[in-house]
Amino acid sequence: MKKKIENIVRHAEVSEKAIERYLTDSVKELGGVCLKYSNPGMVGYPDRICLLPGGVTVWVELKSKGEALKAVQKVRICQMAKIGHTVHVCDSKEAIDQVLEPYKSNRI
Repeated sequence: MKKKIENIVRHAEVSEKAIERYLTDSVKELGGVCLKYSNPGMVGYPDRICLLPGGVTVWVELKSKGEALKAVQKVRICQMAKIGHTVHVCDSKEAIDQVLEPYKSNRI
């Protein structure tokens, strides 16, 4: 039973939902806004748009720990990068920290 509880707790820490919550809290702490992106007619776009101080916009695709991108997500991220958008794929809280580190000096 103890092993099962440990697995549930570990999963809760690395789930996409937990990582998404961490991203939104971290962006808010920097003085930004983290918007959920949803466009029913267009699949494969990143989950979140982070509007950071200084006019910086960063897109973030969130995954559970170790989960891979779908083929359509790879295509969309490539299309966005080609037209100059910054897109990150994050599957951990540590990855979120790495993405946001350069923007910590722009806090409001």
